Parts: sequence; C-alpha cells; structure tokens
Amino acid sequence: MNAKSISAVAYLAAGFVIALVVHEYAHALVSSRLGDHTPRQHGRLSLNPQVHLDRFGSVVLPGILLLITLFDHGVLGFVFGYAKPQPQNPWTLRRQDRHAVFIALAGPAANLVLSFGFGALYRLAGGAGELGRFIAACLLTNVIMAAMNLIPIPPLDMSRVVARTLPPRAREVMTNLEQYGALFMLLVFFVLSTPILGIVRVIGNGICQLTAGVNCL
Repeated sequence: MNAKSISAVAYLAAGFVIALVVHEYAHALVSSRLGDHTPRQHGRLSLNPQVHLDRFGSVVLPGILLLITLFDHGVLGFVFGYAKPQPQNPWTLRRQDRHAVFIALAGPAANLVLSFGFGALYRLAGGAGELGRFIAACLLTNVIMAAMNLIPIPPLDMSRVVARTLPPRAREVMTNLEQYGALFMLLVFFVLSTPILGIVRVIGNGICQLTAGVNCL
C-alpha cells in the first residue's frame, strides 16, 4: 500500500459515486417524464448520493472491491455497486411494458453518455498525470456501471427488461428475486466471476475503445 494505491482508491470512489448518482437520477427522471412520479415523491429525483445509497450495494460491495485495489500497487481496479430499489407505480405508465423498459435502460444509457464525455476528456488529457488518472477512474466506473447493468441478473437493470418479456408467473418470480440481490452479487464477484466478468470486460473494452481509444478493463 502506497500513495499511488490510496489515490487510486480515492479516484475510483469518486468516480463510483458520480456513476451511481447519475444512473439513479436518470431512472427517476425518465420515470417522471413517462408519468410515474413515485421516485420524485420519495426524493429519488436528486443528485444527493445519500438518498440512493443501499447499505450493501452502495457501501459494502464497492468497499470490498476498493480494498482489493488498495493492495494492487495503484492499479485502477474493478469497482461496482448498486443503489436501493426505486419505488415505482407501473399503473401510472401509459404503456406499462414499453415504458418500464425505457426506465430500466435509462440508468445504463446515462452511464454510457458519461463514458463518452470522460473518454473525450481522457483523449484531451492524454491519460497523463493525476488529472489523467482521475479521468480514467471516472471513465472506468461509468463503463463498468453501464456494462454490468446489461447482464440480466437481479437486481441489475437488464433483469427488469427481461422480466417484461416473460409470462406473468415467470415475471413475478424474476421480480421477487431482486430481494436476493446481495447474494447474486456475491456469486457474481466471488464465485462465478470468470465467465460473467469476462462478458463485462468484452462489453466494457468495446465501450472504452469507442470513447477513449484504449482498453480499460
């Protein structure tokens, strides 16, 4: 552990908070625009990180992953987390299934937009110096947030998209699995990490190549 490792953790933590907050804000914004004001009424249409934090998904899980980075000689590592579920009232949506899909995809889409922004800044900065490392960390965390949420595992966003294509009983089962999100994430990162994170790396590096011209995972 050294100063470079500590700065890597600080940059990744800041990047993660940015990625998570924008991700959740996008969900709430699209939900409100489509007629479901429930997230707004519960204070989720906000850029305040505190209203989005989930004890395990936003603190414990990313904390464990950041701890790994702390002892990895300053290398910008793989950091991911998720927020507490946003309350929704699908009966207020004009086209329930279609609009529910739009709301679910709004989060990763927002992270993708941020990835292009940080990718452009990375190209301008040349990836050099502490500013370049901070930009790289913000790019990395947004790419991971976008790519991970394209994997259809509860409680990730793509699982909600898939649920909308299932028959009613199967949809109910898929939705109920979200309450076990912490268990699924432990399996993803510490048991089944090789195949699942391999897919995420392929998607993520594709995004990084488009945005910054480099592999970042």
